[in-house]
Amino acid sequence: MNPDVAAAIKDLSATLTSVEAVMDLAKLAADVEALEAEAARPDLWDDQENAQKVTSRLSHKQGELRRVTDLRQRLDDLEVMYELAEAEGDADMVAEADAEQAKLRDEISSLEVRTLLSGEYDEREALVTLRAEAGGVDAADFAEMLMRMYLRWAERHGYAVEVYDTSYAEEAGIKSATFRIKAPYAYGTLSVEQGTHRLVRISPFDNQGRRQTSFAGVEVIPVVEQSDRVDIDEKELRIDVYRSSGPGGQGVNTTDSAVRITHIPTGIVVSCQNERSQLQNKATAMAVLQAKLLERQRQEEQAKIDALKGDGGSSWGNQMRSYVLHPYQMVKDLRTEHEVGNPTAVLDGDIDTFLEAGIRWRRQLQGQS
Repeated sequence: MNPDVAAAIKDLSATLTSVEAVMDLAKLAADVEALEAEAARPDLWDDQENAQKVTSRLSHKQGELRRVTDLRQRLDDLEVMYELAEAEGDADMVAEADAEQAKLRDEISSLEVRTLLSGEYDEREALVTLRAEAGGVDAADFAEMLMRMYLRWAERHGYAVEVYDTSYAEEAGIKSATFRIKAPYAYGTLSVEQGTHRLVRISPFDNQGRRQTSFAGVEVIPVVEQSDRVDIDEKELRIDVYRSSGPGGQGVNTTDSAVRITHIPTGIVVSCQNERSQLQNKATAMAVLQAKLLERQRQEEQAKIDALKGDGGSSWGNQMRSYVLHPYQMVKDLRTEHEVGNPTAVLDGDIDTFLEAGIRWRRQLQGQS
């Protein structure tokens, strides 16, 4: 076999071996077996919430095990492909093997990034809140573009999404939105998106066709679980009910079922209006409030640790990515320096390379601290 090809395959095999070690395939297989036994219990669906958790965890762990074993099989097959291609002098088969090698490199690299997600809440689902910031109607339009970007990203990966609240701006776009990405490791993966995103373009809302810079904020927090303890005193809450509305004031329903909860001591405001009953909207809004209070508590604890360390905390979560549509086309992450020249693809949900670069960058920072 060509020495360069042999070296490349050996390198891929070594990376995959380290991934397999971190994932602990024996434990993963044992977890799958235990969850399969639990899922087969005749009384499983007596508790629907628990049943959904069990089946979701089983599906995720089966997928993880299948993914890594498939990669190992494909890597073994790749070696055979090259040997056959060289023995037969078949240039087309060599090209096919080269394409498979490139695919494997990308997929193994992506799986390696997953093993870097080892934070306390990284395995959880994500609660994402977007807000239009400076830039008027352009900022509201940009916030809606970002919302579509994340929803398209979730769709590409087959992740379920639940939109809790969307506050539409008067002329175009949205003032804010909150939605949940229902996938394991969604929080660990998307948490690197937190911060201010910046858009530079010729404004479609400026009749003089001037260039406009606008900003939108992204907040990503982990979804709370039953084991989390966040005590909320009902006396510290102001609860308002109102009628849900769509773009341009269009009514989503005709009853006052939307719920807005204000946590008076912190000033945190959460809303839910996703066309359910008032009771369901209140329960969902309370879950969002708990998640935000838990994250606030975690940040306060981290600030104390940072103060003790004397590093004054981290400011990387401020302005973190630029999307330039004019005078040239580029999306650039200001922390990792990762950039691509196709904003259309990025805004259509093709953000995996940015997520991977962000996760590697964060891990590097943690290693230095």
